Amino acid sequence: MSVLIYDSGIGGLSVLREARILMPEFKFVYVADGAVFPIGGWEEEALVAHLLGLFDDLVARHNPQMIIIACNTASTIILPHLRERFDMPVVGTVPAIKLAAEVTASRQISVLATPGTVQRDYTRSLIAEFASQVNVRLVGAEDLARLAEDFMLSGQIDTKAVNKEIRDCFVDRLGARTDVVVLACTHYPFLTNVFRRLAPWPVDWLNPAEAIARHAQSRLPQGGAVKDVQDIAEFTGGEPTPQMRRLLSGFGLKVI
Repeated sequence: MSVLIYDSGIGGLSVLREARILMPEFKFVYVADGAVFPIGGWEEEALVAHLLGLFDDLVARHNPQMIIIACNTASTIILPHLRERFDMPVVGTVPAIKLAAEVTASRQISVLATPGTVQRDYTRSLIAEFASQVNVRLVGAEDLARLAEDFMLSGQIDTKAVNKEIRDCFVDRLGARTDVVVLACTHYPFLTNVFRRLAPWPVDWLNPAEAIARHAQSRLPQGGAVKDVQDIAEFTGGEPTPQMRRLLSGFGLKVI
């Protein structure tokens, strides 16, 4: 039994890590779609066409029991298409705006996302439905996903560049400071410790990975199987670099 986990890069490894804990009996096929990275700059029509073609191929070859879209930008546009096309659960990743609105004390929250996620009507509809009584700042980070990938691969980080990307998250309005930042890209949790060092005051950085994995677990039958094969990773857009292969091997993935 297998589960497909898709991301435009390697940020979805944060979701894979949590999913393995909750669903150890499943084989995971991790798809890093480098052909569209960074995904935030793609036109919607072209992205939908690319993703539908890709998933037609992936589903035909792997026959998964579930698809997890571990990418906020892709989820905001592709989920209805995949659910109509395939007879299996399709779990997406959406900004944790509802949770942020529930836990904020200052009623000042920020959503840190790619420009594509910030611009989607879906994101604004979540705010209207779940956060109409709090102040929400949408922060479109142009380069943060790439900075996170570079950090994961090299261990090096340009803190000035990261600070430039996150500084608009922090609002001090008449003494009411931002106290929750939604990490609306699966790449971002890998930089949480960097964010904490750079933040002008402490905030709650909401990582959606565990919630995504728990929702996926609830949609699949549990027990009765023992995984006897290694999890694998696939790439689009060319051969992965040696650094990428080492990273994925460290996550227990065999690159095919």
